[in-house]
Amino acid sequence: MTGLRVLAVDDVPPALEDICQLLREAPEVAEVTGAGDSLTALRMIQSERFDAVFLDISMPGLDGLELAGLLAKLSEPPVIVFVTAHDGHAVTAYGIGAVDYLLKPVRAERLSAALGKVLRMLPAGAPRSPALADALAALPVESRGRTRYVRRSEVLFVEAQGDYVKLHTRGGVHVVRMPISRLAEYWEGSGFVRVHRGYLVALDAVRELRSDSVGGLLAHTAAGDVPVSRRHARELRERLLRAAQRSELGR
Repeated sequence: MTGLRVLAVDDVPPALEDICQLLREAPEVAEVTGAGDSLTALRMIQSERFDAVFLDISMPGLDGLELAGLLAKLSEPPVIVFVTAHDGHAVTAYGIGAVDYLLKPVRAERLSAALGKVLRMLPAGAPRSPALADALAALPVESRGRTRYVRRSEVLFVEAQGDYVKLHTRGGVHVVRMPISRLAEYWEGSGFVRVHRGYLVALDAVRELRSDSVGGLLAHTAAGDVPVSRRHARELRERLLRAAQRSELGR
């Protein structure tokens, strides 16, 4: 399986659907299961393997903190992330061993950061993605009730738009819910370069460097020009020179 298996637990159906949907849209996640109460969740965890549990705190009967305490006694417990509308239990939550504490409504950037913590907590060789970069070699794009996958190799540059990114390809622009800072962690080792706080560019997609009307630097690609900040200009020039020497440019 290339990605995380996650269980979400919340006794409020709309809240459960919201967190499940956010998790399904996260590229790090392969499978999401929902549970409407702690006892159901406990039975599922005893019979199935989950990498992480995203857990509400205030639930009738066995609450989230009590469930987390029980899970901590398992020989191979899942990683715990609390998702709650109240911030008063943070100290207790971290004391139990939770890796993160998310406040509702959950933003995609915070969820992505929590998933990063989950991945770092899992033991090397666990039965999830063999290489995280490979797990993100294609990103799911939702449109009109349909899902298509945009391959990393199709993307010429990436543009930040709040909690989303725009993937610019020869065939058009595709929007994915993921902060650019998180995507940069995965793609910078796979031929992409951060050239601006709001842009990543595929090194082999850069055809030439140009100056704009005010003296700024632009990286020209088949999908358009990408602004290059002064901070990143020197590194980009050096990377392009090395790539040109290896004849890797011109996609």
